[in-house]
Amino acid sequence: MLLQPINFIFTAIAFLAISLAVVINFVESNSDNAKRQKRSFVETGTMTLFFFFFYLSIRFGIGKIYFSESKLLWIISSICWAVILLGIYFNLYGRILLGKNWANQIKIYSKHTLITKGVYKIVRHPLYASLIWIFYACSVLYLNWLAFLLNTLIFVPMMNYRAKQEEELLEKQFKDYKRYKNKVGRFFPKLKWLKK
Repeated sequence: MLLQPINFIFTAIAFLAISLAVVINFVESNSDNAKRQKRSFVETGTMTLFFFFFYLSIRFGIGKIYFSESKLLWIISSICWAVILLGIYFNLYGRILLGKNWANQIKIYSKHTLITKGVYKIVRHPLYASLIWIFYACSVLYLNWLAFLLNTLIFVPMMNYRAKQEEELLEKQFKDYKRYKNKVGRFFPKLKWLKK
């Protein structure tokens, strides 16, 4: 089956690119200069633990739906590959824009800046959003309903919890944050034409 090696290549690229970016974030982190901070159980360690269980469900086919290779499967896979590449782009570009504002725990630094350009114009939390998108794409790519449920019932609520904690501090720090929050979606772009 030709799809399996291609699927592996796309998921391996995503994993390696984001893992390398996280390591760089830790190396360049400015953790001693925090003005405000809040501890959260949702941090790199718990996200890595989630990834481990997500990976095991796919690796051992727990929750796999068996489907013979067809044109439809190639179309679905192509869409998933595009979402994975988009997720990698949003994650890496989001990290570049965030720069020294990044932290493993929730922190506001004395020289913290509010980033609202680039991918931050599209979603408020591109690093979390991109991981959510990649996990959904991998769930569909590997036809794994358990991985899809794990993302929906565990990872998305974890990211939502973490994002809300961050937003509390950002609202206290930046007077423009509330306006930005109303304009830009948390994990998915707001469909402005649906708003009245």
